[in-house]
Amino acid sequence: MQKIIIHKKYYGSIELPDTKHAKAIFFRVITAFAKKQALNINLLFRPAKIKSLSNYQKGGSINELLELEMYMEIGEILKFDTSDAYKLRDSIESINDLAHTHFNIKKRLQLFNKEQASQSQNTYLFWDIENFSNIGPMFNDIIEPFEIDDDNIYLAANPDSLYLYKDAWESEFYDYGKRLTSSFNFTKCDHGKNVADDVLLNNFKDLNLQKSDIFIITYDRELKELFLEACHESNNLYIVGK
Repeated sequence: MQKIIIHKKYYGSIELPDTKHAKAIFFRVITAFAKKQALNINLLFRPAKIKSLSNYQKGGSINELLELEMYMEIGEILKFDTSDAYKLRDSIESINDLAHTHFNIKKRLQLFNKEQASQSQNTYLFWDIENFSNIGPMFNDIIEPFEIDDDNIYLAANPDSLYLYKDAWESEFYDYGKRLTSSFNFTKCDHGKNVADDVLLNNFKDLNLQKSDIFIITYDRELKELFLEACHESNNLYIVGK
C-alpha cells in the first residue's frame, strides 16, 4: 500500500497498479496537489497519448485504465474533481469493447446506506441486466466471492432486450454453468418503461429482508434511491459507483 502524505498530513492509502508508470504518476499527482497546481489527466498522459487513446488499441489500453483507476481513487481521497478521467475511462472501455471483460466492480463497490457494515446472515443480488450486462465481472467480483446462492439472485428483462441480447447473455452464462431463465429468479416483463426496474424493486419489497447483505447492480440512479428508501436499517445495501 502507498500512503498519501502531504505536508506531513496523512490522507489515506491506495494500492498502486503493477504498471511501468504508476509510481511516477502517483507522485506527480501528489506533488501537483501539494503545490495547488491544476489536476487533470494531463498529469497522467501527454496530449498525443490522450489523442491516441480515442482509437482502438491492441491490448485494450489495460495499463492506462489501471492508471486512470488509481488517479480516480486518489481524487476520491483528496476530494478533487476527476470527471475528465471518468470520461476518458468510459471512452477507452467503449472503443476497445472492454466493459464485459475488464470492468473492475470490486473497486467501485460502495456501501450505500450506512458508514460501516453491520452483521448479516444472508446475501442477495438484484441485478438490472438490461442496464448492467457485465456478466463475467459479476460472477468474478460478486457472485462467486460472496457465495450468493442462485435462489437469492433476482433478474428481470423487458421483451425488447431479451429479443436483442438473450442469446449473447445465455452464451456468457453458459461459461459459468448457469442459464439466464432457469438458474435464477428471472422475470420476463411486459412492455413498458422501467418495467424491469419495478419488478426488481417489488421482489425486494416482497422479501422484506433484514440482517442481509444486498447488492443492487444498476447504473440507474433513481432505482438505487428507491432501493435505499425500501431498505431496512439492519441490511447492508451495496451499489456500484462510478
